[in-house]
Amino acid sequence: MHAFNFDAPTSLDDALKVLAAHGEKARPLCGGTDLIIQMRAGVRRPEHVVDIKQIKELRELKFDARNGLRLGAAVSCIEIFENAEIRRHYPGLTEAAHLIGSLQIQNRASVGGNLCNGSPAADSTPALIALGARARIAGPKGEREVPVEKFVLSPGRTVLEPGELLVQLLVPAPAPHSSDAYLRFIPRNEMDIAVVGAGVSVTLDAGKISAARIGLGAIAATPLVAVKAAESLIGKKLDDAALALAGRLASEAGSPIDDMRGTAEYRRHVTSVLTARALTIAAERAAKN
Repeated sequence: MHAFNFDAPTSLDDALKVLAAHGEKARPLCGGTDLIIQMRAGVRRPEHVVDIKQIKELRELKFDARNGLRLGAAVSCIEIFENAEIRRHYPGLTEAAHLIGSLQIQNRASVGGNLCNGSPAADSTPALIALGARARIAGPKGEREVPVEKFVLSPGRTVLEPGELLVQLLVPAPAPHSSDAYLRFIPRNEMDIAVVGAGVSVTLDAGKISAARIGLGAIAATPLVAVKAAESLIGKKLDDAALALAGRLASEAGSPIDDMRGTAEYRRHVTSVLTARALTIAAERAAKN
């Protein structure tokens, strides 16, 4: 690994000053489960590594029924999984966080870092998209918010500009009779990159779908929101016909590729199946809320 300078600011202002001073030569370190590997491989060669784990705003994990969830970018995946309140209100997000690597990795990795890595196959991103989450970003020009589905621009590239930092993820409070779910398919039993990931959220009204969102991963150059698939569900009972249509429209939303984990055709098929299964799970959960 190459030589680099290391900073560990304890305030957001100090972190932004360091990042602004060094621009593209600086890289934030959260859990480091992606960054350290990339640095060892020479894929990234930052001159300044900025440890952000001790910054209060980035460590916040707070939920209330009116404002929803404030999830700091440095909150570890295991903290999310072990939080009973988050498991109750956002079970799909909890499922996604618990699928990121091993338990050892989950003690270091964060959902914020998973998003910032910019992988099309990230597990947490489709789950966040399904929940309508927004990314709170701070930088030299002030703060801004970006919908999670617009955060990743291409593999490994995000909307973050030099000097900017993802501070928090803002997730709306779940509506009555709503819930979410996340499913992925991988070639092996565990700890592999998703062939397809599907995150969904639904709201029920008198047994019919009144609102829905579907986030998909690993079927395009970026994670995406399947708008037509979600729209097809509105006003319908979640029967076999509705599930089949939503699954087909979800499979048509992406532009998958052939690679060592599966063909494009296979990915489309798996997308349809996972979407239907995740919708069924989310609807069953919503009926109990």
